[in-house]
Amino acid sequence: MSWKIKRRMREQLEREQGYFSFPAGTRQNFALVYPNSYFVGMSNLGLHIIYDLLNRRGDTACERFFLPSEDEQREYEHTGTPLLSLENQLPLYRFPLIGFAVSFEMDYFNLLRILQLGKVKLLAEERGEHDAIVLAGGPCSTFNPEPLSLFVDAFIIGEGEAVMPPLMDAYASAMQAGLPRADVLRALAEVEGVYVPSLYEHSYDAEGRLCAIRPKKDAPSRVARQWVRNLDDFPAHTVVVTDDTEFDLYLIETARGCGRHCRFCMAGYCFRQPRNRSLSVLEKEVREARRYGKRIGLMGAAISDYPEIDALCRDILKEDLGMSVASFRADSVSEELVDSLAKSGLRTITLAPEAGSMRMRKVINKGIEEEHLLHTVDLALKAGIRQFKLYIMIGLPYEEEEDVEAISAMVLRLEAHIREKKERAQITLSINPFIPKPCTPFQWLPMAEEKWVKASMKTIRKSLAPYRNIRIIAESPKSAYVQGVLARGDRRVSRALHRAFLAGGAKSFKRALQEEGLAFQDFLQATHPEEAIFPWDVLDMGFSKQYLYRELQRAAALQYTKPCFSGCTRCGVCDTMEEGHVSAQT
Repeated sequence: MSWKIKRRMREQLEREQGYFSFPAGTRQNFALVYPNSYFVGMSNLGLHIIYDLLNRRGDTACERFFLPSEDEQREYEHTGTPLLSLENQLPLYRFPLIGFAVSFEMDYFNLLRILQLGKVKLLAEERGEHDAIVLAGGPCSTFNPEPLSLFVDAFIIGEGEAVMPPLMDAYASAMQAGLPRADVLRALAEVEGVYVPSLYEHSYDAEGRLCAIRPKKDAPSRVARQWVRNLDDFPAHTVVVTDDTEFDLYLIETARGCGRHCRFCMAGYCFRQPRNRSLSVLEKEVREARRYGKRIGLMGAAISDYPEIDALCRDILKEDLGMSVASFRADSVSEELVDSLAKSGLRTITLAPEAGSMRMRKVINKGIEEEHLLHTVDLALKAGIRQFKLYIMIGLPYEEEEDVEAISAMVLRLEAHIREKKERAQITLSINPFIPKPCTPFQWLPMAEEKWVKASMKTIRKSLAPYRNIRIIAESPKSAYVQGVLARGDRRVSRALHRAFLAGGAKSFKRALQEEGLAFQDFLQATHPEEAIFPWDVLDMGFSKQYLYRELQRAAALQYTKPCFSGCTRCGVCDTMEEGHVSAQT
């Protein structure tokens, strides 16, 4: 056991406010794991929400685990120390329940490394009666759990606040009854929103295409995504306060879900319906944040869409606090919002046009016009903000060379507009290769070829190179294609992931796929027929595949789909009884 590691953890705890710690043996232990560094993980609001939710139960002691730094990993291995929890420095393998909060596909490799460091068997099928049950939740699990199906015993499908309480109750009942491991997993599978992959068989045809997903005896035919109807019932803010985080903010969630119908956005489809927190609840959380003296980070799919955003900003300023937002919609921003952000010290406005041409914005249903961007820039300049960040995707469906050239042209018009105002500003263009994600209208389409993506990036860089005030940051295409396979893959990818991890990680993934008789193009380059079976089809997001396919057809026809509205019947997510809406018909 390494006393150096223990000392570091205790020092970390001393820099925190708000963590939970309970005497050993008084509660059911639960390991909450973020498969990345403490620095990154403690900026994840979902981690705070679940940590608080579980520890406020009378029967659960939830402790946190993170991926150690490389130096710390060497210390763990050199001393033979199993990965330890932050709160009480307990070994991971001693926790009967291990729950991963997985937000990014590239963290799958980290998930396996954490299990390895924690001396937990990697493969679910090898775990016995005295081994931990490994859970996984978060966006990645909700969208497509199959690439992790070899390693995770059960997945949380949807929002944790709706699933974790009944799951913990079911687990407690199963353990009290003395059920064997297999029956415990069956008991968990009876909880709405819990997917146990071992209870489903996947079949493939002669060409290697998935042709059937069959539930085993007593397993539900589909697993429905769970979501919180009334967000006010569940606080969502920073629980453990520390300076050692990526953003160094006190996070407050204003809303959840989005009804804008952007066709590329997995979160927009899988976290419907859009829901807002009451202003009175948020004002109370602002007052709670006051004692920490930190800038407030407002969280939500589109902060400017929150109906009472101006009043909330006024309240934050009244409390003499700074604030920050991830991004907002250029078509809903107000002058008061921008002024409030500037007064609070915000120096960068982040916008997400996603595409340079109006044609492509029609394809993805973005609903943003260039005049909206220019208007927002004008508001920002007036308020004294001189830095702008734009999110752009390349390789979008139906993209042509003219659409790529339109990206540079849009940025240059923006830059010229700023100069015409006799202003100077820094523009940062963040470019990411587009990945057609599960549970979106583009799930039937291929990812653009790497050659096209690289050529497009080269075109943009060349066009903007003469401008010193325009900076470009771009995701590596190679990394994007690994991410694409992990996002869209079936459970055969799980075997390749295991093989790649044992061989060194992400850099070995392509070879691992080949050794499994697979290739990138199997998951990224095919155009699927309407009737195709996808690995995630066992999951029910609340809307039909027919609805998604209609949206794909509307994308090809450049047809606009209006945002969600009361009484809407298009997708079927809204619950008739609880929301007063009429469900859509397939």
